[in-house]
Amino acid sequence: MIGDALSVAPIFIVFCRVSGCIMIAPGLSSDRVPVRARLYIAIAITLALGPALVDDLSASFVHAGPSSLAAAIMSESLIGVFLGLLARLYFFALETMLTGVAMTIGLGNIFNSAILDAESAPQLSSFLVLCAVMMIFVTDQHLQIIRGLYLSYDAAPITQAPDAEALLRELANILMQSHLLALRICSPFFLFGFLVNLAFGFLARLTPQVPVYFVSSPFVIVLGLYLMAIMSKDFLVAFTTHFGSWLTRG
Repeated sequence: MIGDALSVAPIFIVFCRVSGCIMIAPGLSSDRVPVRARLYIAIAITLALGPALVDDLSASFVHAGPSSLAAAIMSESLIGVFLGLLARLYFFALETMLTGVAMTIGLGNIFNSAILDAESAPQLSSFLVLCAVMMIFVTDQHLQIIRGLYLSYDAAPITQAPDAEALLRELANILMQSHLLALRICSPFFLFGFLVNLAFGFLARLTPQVPVYFVSSPFVIVLGLYLMAIMSKDFLVAFTTHFGSWLTRG
């Protein structure tokens, strides 16, 4: 029985890293994707990557005991979750900035059930994040995530414990890159909101007898939606290109 368990251990160890990544990766981790479907996807990816890795991993578990297997399972699961989190941070940053954009153009109070997450969010933010996730699958960047899983065994072998300092450094780097990207993409809308509200603020001071707020709100909403309509293509292309280049670089 122990021998059978050791023979299955390499495949199961691969499954731990893959399932940890699928559990939190953008798109695949959505509550709208059934748990059973995610399980089948993780099994399929494991079976695809397993033959290329099992020969190298089998030698590591020939004389492994239960404690070593348990440590490897925990370590591989954490690495998989970390890899999925790095990709997910780009969408967390995008959703944060888009929530600010929705508030800037007067649509921040229109909440609805989120499409990708369990928490409610402005409809404009949820819609554009959904479009960004859709672009991942349209451009086959989800295959780059699988490629990153395979290459991660060179950077973080199973036989070595993960370097906490390197992981935190990479996490901080991705946090900075993702928020700078989201801010750069959303900056025209923040500039638009600042200039329009500043202009109507001066108008309110010049003509205090006119209810400027009731005039400015529809104007800001309509002009903000028009700006979003003409810039949405470049918006999504810039985000998808930067995210894809990061996946390719690893």
